[in-house]
Amino acid sequence: MKYVIWKAYWDYEKEERWLNEMSAQGMSFTDYSWCRYVFTDAPNGQYNYRIELLEYMPKHPESMAYLRFLEENGVEVVATYLRWVYLRKPASEGAFDLYTDLDSKIKHYQRINFFWTAMMIAEFAAAVSNLGIGIANLFLNERLGNFSSGNLIIGSVTLALGILFLALDLPIRQKIKKLRQEKAIHE
Repeated sequence: MKYVIWKAYWDYEKEERWLNEMSAQGMSFTDYSWCRYVFTDAPNGQYNYRIELLEYMPKHPESMAYLRFLEENGVEVVATYLRWVYLRKPASEGAFDLYTDLDSKIKHYQRINFFWTAMMIAEFAAAVSNLGIGIANLFLNERLGNFSSGNLIIGSVTLALGILFLALDLPIRQKIKKLRQEKAIHE
């Protein structure tokens, strides 16, 4: 039977844990699109799932080669969304870790950090421009157009999104710092 669950995640590690919990309950994850997860019935714990942010889009030759390498090693690509890839491997084959060394973990978190930072900068830039136009327009008696309240609303929303992306990025930065410290201890 096919099940569709609508759910939003901002933290890929929580999303990954949830997919593995669903697998433990006999739900096999089969497809993803924006906040939409598709599952089918399966034996409890049949698959282990991992989520990765690729360096390039999935259709990029380097990403395609990497995904082909994973498939040759028993990892199935369940779905892709933008640069995110959802992977699974039969639980019967043992542990499923994508990152076995500190350098690869750091590199992955750096990709996620860059993603959230880029989103944050874009939102803050939109916020500054919209709030600036809205405030300037109020003081200029709307000589720049009569959309001051719209600019202020859009500026406030984009400012809030920028703060959200900053909040999402802070734990990633802390993980990078912790992994770098751990690496320095081992060297």
